[in-house]
Amino acid sequence: MKNRFFLIAIVLISLFFSIACDGRVKTVKPGIDVLLDEQPGFLKGKRVGLITNPSGVNSQMESTVDLLYNHPDINLVALFGPEHGVRGDVTGGYKVDDFVDPKTNVPVYSLYGKTRKPTPEMLENVDVLIYDIQDIGSRAYTYIYTMALSMKAAAEKGKEFIVLDRPNPLGGNLVEGPVLDTAFSSFIGLYPIPFVYGLTVGELAQLFNTEFDINVDLTVIPLKNWNRNMTGDETGLEWVITSPHIPHSKTALFCAATGCIGELHTIDVGIGYTLPFELIGEEWIDAEKLSEELNSYQLPGVYFRPMHYKPYYFTREETQLQGVQIHIIDVAEFRPMVTQINILCAIRKLYPEQPIFETKRTSSFDKAMGTDKIRKEVWDGKSPVEIIAEWQDDLDAFMKIREKYLIY
Repeated sequence: MKNRFFLIAIVLISLFFSIACDGRVKTVKPGIDVLLDEQPGFLKGKRVGLITNPSGVNSQMESTVDLLYNHPDINLVALFGPEHGVRGDVTGGYKVDDFVDPKTNVPVYSLYGKTRKPTPEMLENVDVLIYDIQDIGSRAYTYIYTMALSMKAAAEKGKEFIVLDRPNPLGGNLVEGPVLDTAFSSFIGLYPIPFVYGLTVGELAQLFNTEFDINVDLTVIPLKNWNRNMTGDETGLEWVITSPHIPHSKTALFCAATGCIGELHTIDVGIGYTLPFELIGEEWIDAEKLSEELNSYQLPGVYFRPMHYKPYYFTREETQLQGVQIHIIDVAEFRPMVTQINILCAIRKLYPEQPIFETKRTSSFDKAMGTDKIRKEVWDGKSPVEIIAEWQDDLDAFMKIREKYLIY
C-alpha cells in the first residue's frame, strides 16, 4: 500500500513539473510565424517591400527575407536596409548603400544613407511595406525611427504598412527614464517617449501612428504565447544580434543602464572589451572605491563587482582600466535608468575633478537622454532621488497614453 501511494505521489509530482516546465519553455511565436502559419493569403496579389535585418527571423531562425522570397503566394519586390544593413554587414554609424541582394536578386534600398525615409521612387512598385526587426526596448536605437519614417512615407503614398511584432527583451512592464524633450529630437530619439517605454515594436507603431499623426493604414501581426512579464531570455527564442554590441538579449538591459554614459566617450562602458555595456571604467577610477560606493546605495536587482580590464579596440584600445562590472542579480527588480543616474552621480561625487561632460560628444549624450537637464543636474551635484523625481510627472502622463496601445 505504501509503495502504491509512493508511486502515485511520484507520478503526480512528475506531472506537475512537466506541466510547469511546458508552461515555462513554450516558445513565443514572432509575427512572421503567425503571418505565414495562420494568414498565408494576407499578402497574395500584393507587391511587398520588406524593411529588415539579420534579426528578422522566424522561431526556427530562418530569414524573413528568404521566407517571403520563397513563398509561392508572396511577391517580394524590394528590400530596405536600416543602420547596419539588411544582412548586418555595415559598421554602426556608417552609411548603407543601395545594392542588389546577391541571394535573392531583389533590389535593396538604403534607409541609412542619403535618406532615412523611403522616397516615392523607392515605393513606386510597392503595395505594402512590412517591418520585421528585433527591438531592444530603449529609446536611443535607430530602428524604431526607421519604422516611424517608413510609416510616414507609406502614409504619404497611400501604401499599407505591416509590423511583424517581436518581444521586447526588457519585458512589457518596465517603463522608466525621462520623456524626450522635443528640443532634443534626433534619429536616436524622434518622439516624446520615455527612455524605456515598455512596449513591443507593434504596440509602439500603433502609438506612433495615432499620437504623432502618421495615420498610415497599419496592421500589426501579433505575437503568440508572449506575456508582458517575459524578458528576452524567457521567450524560448534564440537571440540574433540586433547590432554588433548587442550580442545577447540580456545585453539590452545593460545597454539601457549605460548606453547614454557610453555616448560621452569619457567613461568606458565595455565597448571594445568582451562585455559591451556591462562595465564602467577609466584609468582614473579606483575599482574598490567605486564598487563600495555603488553597492552602498543598495540599488534594486544589481551588484557592482570591482573590475580591471584592457579593451581590445575602440576609444580605450590597449589602455589598462579599472571600475566595476554590473551584475544583474534580479531582472524583475532591476531598474536600468535608476542605475544609470546613480552611476553618474557616484562618479561625480568620487571624482569631482574629472570633466566627464566636457567633450565634443556632450550633445550626443543629451540627445540620447532626451534632455540636457540630467547632465546639468548631475554636474551641479543633485542627488539621484531628486533627478529621478523630476521626470515622474511626464512618465505618469505617458503611462496613460501607453495604456491605449497595449495588445497583450
